[in-house]
Amino acid sequence: MTIRTVETTPFEGQKPGTSGLRKKVKIFQQPNYSENFIQSVFDVVEGKEGALLVIGGDGRYHNRTVIQQAIRMAAANGFGKVMVGQGGILSTPAASHLIRKYGALGGLVLSASHNPGGPDEDFGIKYNVANGGPAPEKVTDAIFARTQVIDRWLAIEAPDIDLDAPGTVMVGGMTVEVVDPVTDYAALMETLFDFEAIRAMVAGGFTMAFDAMSAVTGPYATEILERRLGFAPGTVRNGVPLEDFGHHHPDPNLVHARALYDLMMSDAAPDFGAASDGDGDRNLIIGRGRFITPSDSLAMLAANAHLAKGYAGGLKGIARSMPTSAAADRVAEALGIPCHETPTGWKFFGNLLDAGMATICGEESAGTGSDHVREKDGLWAVLLWLNILAVRKIPVDALARDHWARFGRNYYARHDYEAIETDRADALMAALTAALPALPGARFGALTVAAADSFSYVDPVDGSVSANQGLRVMFEGGSRVVFRLSGTGTQGATLRVYLERYEPADGALDEETPAMLAALIAAADVIAGIERHTGRTAPDVVT
Repeated sequence: MTIRTVETTPFEGQKPGTSGLRKKVKIFQQPNYSENFIQSVFDVVEGKEGALLVIGGDGRYHNRTVIQQAIRMAAANGFGKVMVGQGGILSTPAASHLIRKYGALGGLVLSASHNPGGPDEDFGIKYNVANGGPAPEKVTDAIFARTQVIDRWLAIEAPDIDLDAPGTVMVGGMTVEVVDPVTDYAALMETLFDFEAIRAMVAGGFTMAFDAMSAVTGPYATEILERRLGFAPGTVRNGVPLEDFGHHHPDPNLVHARALYDLMMSDAAPDFGAASDGDGDRNLIIGRGRFITPSDSLAMLAANAHLAKGYAGGLKGIARSMPTSAAADRVAEALGIPCHETPTGWKFFGNLLDAGMATICGEESAGTGSDHVREKDGLWAVLLWLNILAVRKIPVDALARDHWARFGRNYYARHDYEAIETDRADALMAALTAALPALPGARFGALTVAAADSFSYVDPVDGSVSANQGLRVMFEGGSRVVFRLSGTGTQGATLRVYLERYEPADGALDEETPAMLAALIAAADVIAGIERHTGRTAPDVVT
């Protein structure tokens, strides 16, 4: 085995965000760019000698090229085995499961999640650690530090392998196993959910539409929904993963999955509609005539999870990101279990899950999951919904109304202002941060500010502190607005404004969300000076 040492110099800006390193494809295609980052990961992680590494991705453009190079680099860096998904395909939750099931040291997940794909679009690399979850901040900080001083990367001299042929081959002295990306994941789902009950519901005429958005979930959904659960062929739409996602944006929200929403609001609607994103970790849930917000979905799943066999013993706790609505908090209180509020980013849930302090976790950005893996899991959420509907024998709309009649309703929306010039976005956040101390007591129309702060999180497991995780403005009566800059884009900055109004169980529970949030929307613009700082008069995306 001949190991090649390639001299290199650092690139600026290789700091992993909440979901790894994301840039435009053309940036990753620069000589040494991907190699520098991967080598920095390998230089930082300990215990590589003879260890197993999982590699896979969402099938987007440039995946195969980077996977082939990552295999050669893994061999040169002492790994004993690489397990890679056939065709380079592994959904993010499936990769997490493989890492956990087979005792891997970690895994490289090649994805930019819900971002567009193609030669002129986005690419990403994320390192997941041995528990199957995204690397914690202490690891990503070490990786970034290494990228700033790296001077060489290692690879062996070897040809590409056939990623489409299942089986085992040798690359240098390292074993590479190409595995079916679906088999182990589907088997895991059968241990968690009552497939017999769902099959009986389907046999009784229950119908659904699942939009895989030409992304990674297609093969998983086709195998599980159509072949194992008996839904009709064609239930899974856009089920073949494409390198450019069919020129679509694989984000399961009401903008980019509009066709599914329109179907579910029409007379031709099936009983249930769902979608997942580029790498399979997000979900969209729509019943006939009823859209379920991600925050409500988390709360409703938690309230009914005991109906699925994998959660029959009850939940140890619920965890939600700070911007996610407090609907889940009320469920946790009723169940007599804790509800943990964390910063945005699934890695913050990992410690809680590993410590047995939480069972179900969720984020307002359409990510929900449980302790079965250490990632959010789009198809898992869909299957839990199906299991609950099969047991309760009611439609989605009735389940939602029943939930609100018990717990009240958190009217909720997120407004995204995308690709803002970074200096303008930073100026807005700096000015708002400076204004926070003076906000309590201020009135904005009928709203009075009760408190305002910059959210800081102390991890209850390891005591680590994560400061500056979003700016919160809380109003009397339970409403609030949260302002945060997102780290998932590849250009400029995305300002996310989260709006929440609580309506008690005896209040107005079936009103239009924009009308219920109108006063908050107006207050948010005045408080943050959104138009003044950015020139934007309306958000790019509303979810």
